[in-house]
Amino acid sequence: MNLKNLNSIYFIGIGGVGMSALALYMQAIGKNVAGYDKTASLITASLTAKEIEVSFEDDVSDITPEFKYSSTLIVYTPAVKREENNILNYYLSNGFTVLKRAELLGIITRDTISLAVAGTHGKTTTSSILGHILMYNNIDATSFLGGIAENYNSNLILNGNKYTVVEADEYDRSFLQLAPNYACITSTDADHLDIYEEAVELESTFAEFGALASEKLFVRKGIAIKGITYGVEQEADYDAENVSIVDGSYVFDIKTPKQRFENVKTNLPGRYNIANTMAAVAMADAIGISLLNISKALGSFKGVHRRFSYRVKTEELILIDDYAHHPTEIEAVYKAVREMYGEQELLCVFQPHTYTRTRDFESGFVNTLAKFDKIILLPIYAAREHPIKGVSSAELVQKIKVINTNVELTTKEDLINRINKNKKRIVLMLGAGDIGVEVGKVVKSITT
Repeated sequence: MNLKNLNSIYFIGIGGVGMSALALYMQAIGKNVAGYDKTASLITASLTAKEIEVSFEDDVSDITPEFKYSSTLIVYTPAVKREENNILNYYLSNGFTVLKRAELLGIITRDTISLAVAGTHGKTTTSSILGHILMYNNIDATSFLGGIAENYNSNLILNGNKYTVVEADEYDRSFLQLAPNYACITSTDADHLDIYEEAVELESTFAEFGALASEKLFVRKGIAIKGITYGVEQEADYDAENVSIVDGSYVFDIKTPKQRFENVKTNLPGRYNIANTMAAVAMADAIGISLLNISKALGSFKGVHRRFSYRVKTEELILIDDYAHHPTEIEAVYKAVREMYGEQELLCVFQPHTYTRTRDFESGFVNTLAKFDKIILLPIYAAREHPIKGVSSAELVQKIKVINTNVELTTKEDLINRINKNKKRIVLMLGAGDIGVEVGKVVKSITT
């Protein structure tokens, strides 16, 4: 498909962070863009502010006439199902060209030098760091991100088309639509078991993705896929050595297969973010950016929205907002906050994301959440799913109580009241659903 011949593109699920980045890019290259999403959000508001029309009614009559011409390209997220969406069904039933998000991303990046970052954890932060390194050094590149990079307040970094940085999504095997020159795999922990019947199937699919890299594949040390390794004090090909904390920031030395660079600073919390940083360093080094210039860029990187984001940071209260929605991610956040704040009491507010993930990793959620001093659970955020009998936040509460009795279930309406009653100095709000909206409400209640 030749994008130059396209005039109009309609996105179904346009409010998704990956979809919205594609919508913004297509608008930037002169296409007419509109779309549908189930619910309004900060992302859809930002699209509307850029004069991209967004509909929230699953009704074909709401589609602007120009997006009903047969020449319109339709792009949808796999989270939207034909049998549950009238708009998608309409386009599929009437002969329109309909692509999944990853297929469009593959077309966009086909004629570029593509750097693709995959992994069940860490891909958003890693791709955002890499995109920032390229932008800081004025490299001719566009980065499509799965989160909002704080430096740019955007999930799209536009600065040319010689290189593209893409977040390669394993859900629905979407990343197999890409053709990366350089690829990275940050982790292969079991996830999306509604798609992959078992963990070994997920791992083999990551290996299949890695084989797509035409130039180099980078893998986190310890992953059983052959590639150039990176790690943190792990004797990897690209290794962060002599790690220390200085004035609240991590300082470390970079060792590559050819050289060393000392006293690199990052303001991102947690050793897991040093690993993400090393993945970005390896990929930037591979395309010829000097370690000096990489180091300068790292020092100015502000992070990604909802990735260990400080929403309140005073002597009286610290409120940290994070996207963590898998037991491994929650454990990483827990370790980071313990490393930074010692044995101070921690209140964790968690909203489970999808019924299948809650079911498949129940024991992991129970054991990890029980480590916090106090736990407040919100009801499960269903996302694309329907309820599963016997799977609920109430069930999680009962199982956590066996280990830690300081756990309770609440509603969004009563959340602020519950947080205030607990009077903990350090509060963490975790999850990938709409808990981010609740964070804003909590912050407003505290600061007004």
